[in-house]
This record gives sequence, structure tokens and C-alpha cells, in this order.
Amino acid sequence: MNELKDILIAGVGNELRQDDAFGVEFVRHWDRDVQSYPHIKTMEVGIAGIHLVQELHSMYDVLVLVDAIDYKRKPGSVSLERVEKLADIEEMDVMKKREFLADMHFTNPTRAMMLAKALKILPKDVYLLGCQSAMHDDFALGMSDEVTEAIPIAIETLKNYFHLS
Repeated sequence: MNELKDILIAGVGNELRQDDAFGVEFVRHWDRDVQSYPHIKTMEVGIAGIHLVQELHSMYDVLVLVDAIDYKRKPGSVSLERVEKLADIEEMDVMKKREFLADMHFTNPTRAMMLAKALKILPKDVYLLGCQSAMHDDFALGMSDEVTEAIPIAIETLKNYFHLS
């Protein structure tokens, strides 16, 4: 990427579910450890995806969702992947649409992106910066050592991708 694009980095996850806090913690570390760039905004989404949809009304060029993943890889493994396909609300029947829109307050990132797509505010370039979780099944505070240690790796991965110093 050579040109400066407006980028939103959104940390998603639930701090009460161990490694699921990765996205939220990533954003906190980014804000603390990475110099500020005028074309990059960060936000903690947590589990309230509708907040993400509201922010996307600012019309970003790129969205990076940062989240814990479960791809059955080694805990702490970091990946950056482009989101290629997303379901279209317009293709749903009326009952599915009603069910989809019934409660948007606690929507997950995929549903938030689907709504943003329907509203024509989803950036063309969407990425998932994920970290393989080790612990995510119980309600408990604190991330595993593997996921905590992956935060600086994830930061460097994103900085390198966007050619940030």
C-alpha cells in the first residue's frame, strides 16, 4: 500500500472471556506503543458491534478487525487475512431480515459488517487481524501468556503491512 488511506482499527472481543479480550487489548497497546498517524483511528468495539457500524459512517477506506480466532492453530499464532466474502442482507427473505435486525445492540463483528455493507458504509478493504486463542471457554479475566505475548507480534504485523515506521 503506497497511498495513505483512512484506516479504522477496531478491537473486538469480550474481556470477561479470557483470550477473547485480544482485540480490545491490542488496541490499548497500539494506542500506547505506536506513534499516532492522522489517517489511522483505533477504537475498542468490545461486544457491541453496533458501535462499529456507527463509526463506519465516517467512511473509512480500510477496516481492520482485531479479534481472537479459533482456527485450531498453535496458541498465540497471528494471522492477517483479507475478508473476501460477506453475506448480503438484501438476499435474505423477510423473516431472516427481521430475525437479523431484531437486536443489533450486542451484534457480533460479522453481523456488524453485514449491516455496514447493506448501508453502503463498509470499506472495500476489510481485514481480520487474528490471534489463535488458548483459553476462551470460561468466564474469567486475564489472557493466556501465549496470546499476551502475541500482541507485539500482531502490532508489528500490521505496521509492516501498512508500511508504518
